[in-house]
Amino acid sequence: MRTASVLSLLVLLAGFVMLSGCGAGEAEDGQAEPASTEARERYTIVATVGMVADVVRNVAGERAEVVGLMDSGVDPHLFKPTRDDVRRLMEADIIFYNGLLLEGKMADSLIRAATSGKPVHAVTELLDEQYLLQPEAFDGLYDPHVWMDPAAWTGTIDVVRAKLAEFDPEGEAEYEANALAYEQRLQELDAYAQRVLASVPEAQRVLVTAHDAFNYFGRRFGYEVLGIQGISTESEAGVRDIERLVDLLVDRQIGAVFVESTVSERNINALIAGARARGHEVIIGGELYSDAMGASGTYEGTYIGMIDHNATTIARALGGEAPSGGLNDKLSQ
Repeated sequence: MRTASVLSLLVLLAGFVMLSGCGAGEAEDGQAEPASTEARERYTIVATVGMVADVVRNVAGERAEVVGLMDSGVDPHLFKPTRDDVRRLMEADIIFYNGLLLEGKMADSLIRAATSGKPVHAVTELLDEQYLLQPEAFDGLYDPHVWMDPAAWTGTIDVVRAKLAEFDPEGEAEYEANALAYEQRLQELDAYAQRVLASVPEAQRVLVTAHDAFNYFGRRFGYEVLGIQGISTESEAGVRDIERLVDLLVDRQIGAVFVESTVSERNINALIAGARARGHEVIIGGELYSDAMGASGTYEGTYIGMIDHNATTIARALGGEAPSGGLNDKLSQ
């Protein structure tokens, strides 16, 4: 069963509006006019978050230029597109976004792009609803952080492959080959993460982070996940939230907590201070990538590097065994 976030439904409805009357750039059957052969050699794709851009870049290969809107360290929950961002969306040939309301503040811009006749696709649209997490505090909506489970994120590859082949039929064979190669690499990543995370003593498999971005990760790899803030970084942590987690750290003798690259360290530092006041020392086990990848041009600035870094950092900080260089010996030392 296909998932249908509120945003996905809005974009779909926009498509029906578009089909009701042929606008500029459309054929009589309501389909977008195909670009010229010359334009198809290097067309432009815009993706919202880095994780989506990385999937698209790997599948598209050299046939397209892929532009990511959000840089390293940008929180997609809070991201509001600038005038330049809107221009990039409107100039794109095709657009991919995560969906599941991750880019909630971009809804108007994505709908505007769709109603202009551009193909706009959520990479999570084929995920089974039974797989998706629906936290009580999220008011009936789904947790959008599905990239934290590499096995699930593999499902986005087929969406990208199919939509690119539909847009650019001449590149179908290349997209098929690229998709297969990338899928195999994600399978290797998942196997590595399973192995190193399983090396952590079972009692220590507790992941305390700044916000609840790691629930799919925890389910996939058998970790209890506790975030100070909720699923969205718009939520605020209260004194009781801090006290509850301090109690857990002390009672279960958890020795490490983790900061995130897109979230303030303030609450994590409050946890550490609270535990110290009760005679229990807790360290920061490392910085994890949650809602954004690492810096552009680095290994951690790829999806594989992001998950490799997270799995390796968590395993080593919580008493497991993992090579310092990670799966591909490419992690920053």
